Amino acid sequence: MAQTPEQKFELITRNLGEVLGADQLKATLAERDIKLYWGTAPTGRVHIAYFVPMVKLADYLQAGCHVKILLADIHAFLDNMKAPIELVQARTKYYEQVVKSILRSLGVPLEKLEFVVGSSYELSREFSMDNYKLAALVTEHDAKKAGSEVVKQVASPALSGLLYPGMQALDEEYLGVDAQFGGIDQRKIFTFAEKYLPMLGYSKRIHLMNSMVPGLNGSKMSASDPNSKIDLLDTKKEVQNKIKKAYCELGVIEGNGVLAFAKNVLFPTSELRTGHAEFVVLRPEQYGGNTVYTDYASLESDFAEEKVHPGDLKSSVAAAINTLLDPIREHFESAEMQQLLLEAYPPPAAKPKAVKQKKKHNKRPDAVDAEAKAEAGAEVKAVEEQLANTNLD
Repeated sequence: MAQTPEQKFELITRNLGEVLGADQLKATLAERDIKLYWGTAPTGRVHIAYFVPMVKLADYLQAGCHVKILLADIHAFLDNMKAPIELVQARTKYYEQVVKSILRSLGVPLEKLEFVVGSSYELSREFSMDNYKLAALVTEHDAKKAGSEVVKQVASPALSGLLYPGMQALDEEYLGVDAQFGGIDQRKIFTFAEKYLPMLGYSKRIHLMNSMVPGLNGSKMSASDPNSKIDLLDTKKEVQNKIKKAYCELGVIEGNGVLAFAKNVLFPTSELRTGHAEFVVLRPEQYGGNTVYTDYASLESDFAEEKVHPGDLKSSVAAAINTLLDPIREHFESAEMQQLLLEAYPPPAAKPKAVKQKKKHNKRPDAVDAEAKAEAGAEVKAVEEQLANTNLD
């Protein structure tokens, strides 16, 4: 049965943190399906929070949207060299493989998606000229403010970080989309684009934002903080150990990274994969046996009332995450994928070993002096012999 514009609007906007341009979205859907893009810069190794936008991309496809995935290779280099230029190409290929692997594991049809590499158009004459035009319009204050939640902040920032927001704004025009989808941490870049694109004669786009997934320590999950995240290729034991160390106090909801995983990753992916949301808290029979939850609110309520112990929640979340990651790990077991991973993230070069001076232990001071004099005398004698054998003519 064909969906109405209202039904499509509901699918597109459900579970989002914020929508900028809701009226514009409704007006467009009344006439046709929308085109949108989601971008990712290939920097650090992909972590499990990537499942959140992937689930939302499935909603967009179901709503009839034409979806583009931008692999923003130049942005990765511009962002304080999070991806060195010599590694960007390999990391771009790695990110494409990871994203496709996640989507396949969720049953999302890849043929309805279009993958675009940023450098395929961002190095063009037209894009470069628009970038210069933006540079003549944008103040340093606005550029710095726009990237403050996304671009790595350092004491002495490079000029490249100031170019980042403008290029992301231009991506909307050059990808030919109606909307851009991203995390709520992108909001300042989105409002920057809404302000400056019309100054170049381009239309203001719709912006769709999902909430950020807290890390294991309760703060933002970050690729640069290994203690806050679970990598998609972590072993089962690594997943168990990270969850075991995560912040999860009895009855405490606020800042609970383990509950956040269940809410933002496990329930939505379960619904997408099986058609119904389900999460099982695993417990021995003597402690009440397993409990099946079909919605997050019930799990949160029971945890707040201390009906679910943190230890049981942690072990159950770890088991569910490992089930989710199994097909992705399997995809990367091939020799080809292992080689790609090595090229994208080569091990750090070994530091040269310092040469230690030989110490003369347990010798009397006069014996050490005598030994030093003997060595010096041998050196002098060698020089004298060399001079005697030298032809001065």
